[in-house]
Amino acid sequence: MNKRPLYFDYAATTPVDERVIKVMVECLGFSGNFGNPASSSHAFGQQARQSVEQARRQVAELVGALPAQIVWTSGATESNNLALKGVAQARGVAGGHIITSQIEHKAILDTAKQLQDAGVAVTYLVPDADGLITPQAVSEAMREDTFLVSLMLVNNELGTVNDIPAIGQRVRDRQALFHVDAAQGAGKVAIDLAEWPVDLMSFSAHKLYGPKGIGALYVGPRAQQRLLAQIHGGGHEGGLRSGTLATHQIVAMGEAFALAAAAFDEEKTLIVHLRERLLEQLFSIPGVRLNGSPSQRIPHTLSLTFNEGEFNSTVLLASIAFSATSACNSASNAPSHVLLALGHDARAASRTIRLSLGRFTTEQDIDQAAQLIKAACASAPAFWQ
Repeated sequence: MNKRPLYFDYAATTPVDERVIKVMVECLGFSGNFGNPASSSHAFGQQARQSVEQARRQVAELVGALPAQIVWTSGATESNNLALKGVAQARGVAGGHIITSQIEHKAILDTAKQLQDAGVAVTYLVPDADGLITPQAVSEAMREDTFLVSLMLVNNELGTVNDIPAIGQRVRDRQALFHVDAAQGAGKVAIDLAEWPVDLMSFSAHKLYGPKGIGALYVGPRAQQRLLAQIHGGGHEGGLRSGTLATHQIVAMGEAFALAAAAFDEEKTLIVHLRERLLEQLFSIPGVRLNGSPSQRIPHTLSLTFNEGEFNSTVLLASIAFSATSACNSASNAPSHVLLALGHDARAASRTIRLSLGRFTTEQDIDQAAQLIKAACASAPAFWQ
């Protein structure tokens, strides 16, 4: 059996932590906690409901929210759709204006495009040279009919971190709602929704060592009466998201978020150390450059562009699992829209890789990856020319 490549694609998905798998499996099978959480008339359903509510508390505690403000979804993509479409439809009138940016995840950009086709005006902000959306840019884009601003906390390709509290205050001063896609930020950035001027925030379990297919949307007090459900049938989750709750996935997401909270400082220190160890070695390669702000970022995600003719991706892909763009863009084989928005041309984008580190990355992984990347640069084929 061939040896598996080194894993440096944690931004695409994380392996489920074994401790999460344990609690997830305990909700499967007749001997486990398999009941329907909506079946309140018997012990099986009651036990499942208790587990679901414990998980809701665990998610809320990581991000400084109240448990009642957490709505279960199938993932951040559904949360993003519920936030944007739900707010737009709740207005009850056509038109209006929303603000987002050119470097959002496709779950936001495609949803914004759908709203635009339905008659909503959309402004797509251009990032600054550091890959950030500034509070000033948001203020300048606001209009009298702006009802929603949607921006990500952490960019999924660059790892840059927007100043969400400052942006949120500008949005709130203008009476609009503020939605934040935090799929890449939860567990990596200290989030305090009790203090941040944010009305809606999207989360996904599989970016934080939980399973795929489960996520959540934070719905703050200003948004509760300004959001319409997108999935109907039973009135689950306070009427905002119908469907039988997947106890095993929800419990797993709660455990994943609880583990992230407990290890927050320790893991951040480790990832910073590993990031510095990797960059120290890679910056010895002539011309390599880091995309995005060198300081306003999480340490987990690195976007690196190499000089033309100095990088052999074909060789590297056999040894290291990494991305050239976000996972959702890979199938189209198109240049990264994030890098294009930063001013890269298609050729420069094609010489860019995203390396993302995580809980199970080791110093040995870092050193091996650095050696392999150096070797790939040394081979310098015509592939990139």
